[in-house]
Amino acid sequence: MQEGSVTVAQHTYRLEEPFFVMATQNPLEMEGTYPLPEAQLDRFFFKVNVKLPDVQQMVEIIDRTTGSTTSAAGHAATGAEIVQMRDLARSVPVASHVKEAIAALVLATHPDDPQATPLVRKYVRYGVSPRGAQALMIGAKVTALLAGRYNVSFEDVQAVALAALRHRLLLNFDGLAEGVSTEMVISDLLKELMP
Repeated sequence: MQEGSVTVAQHTYRLEEPFFVMATQNPLEMEGTYPLPEAQLDRFFFKVNVKLPDVQQMVEIIDRTTGSTTSAAGHAATGAEIVQMRDLARSVPVASHVKEAIAALVLATHPDDPQATPLVRKYVRYGVSPRGAQALMIGAKVTALLAGRYNVSFEDVQAVALAALRHRLLLNFDGLAEGVSTEMVISDLLKELMP
């Protein structure tokens, strides 16, 4: 197993695989925190927006957290099992036309690309990096496996596109001023470029 490392205060700690970071961003608790630079945001695989719970879900949260019983999460998988799942996901085949569509989609997020849509040309400052294409590909492979299929479809790519790209696309001043969201731009690109 390949090992990673983390360095804190000039001391390096070796970490066995799998090692990954999950982070939360709560817009109500932003005081004393600062947005990550674009290069650091790009290293996060997905950005998943979590909506507020509905009434029934809120009642369940209240019941689970204010009663006399305490809930505990159980053991889901070992590190070795997670590595095996990763290796399985990476082995899912992808047809060349799907790979080309992913590449074209990522390149079209750049305003100077010939396939860029009018929305991209008008509102995007910087497009998605190659890491975005990697996240699209791996996310689509996992989506295919979860659906019980052993090959990637365009629908799998569309299913993960917002989570994989929303934090990698940077809007220009006009886009921010006019209330355009990265989700709007990505949805427009999917409609125009995905078969």
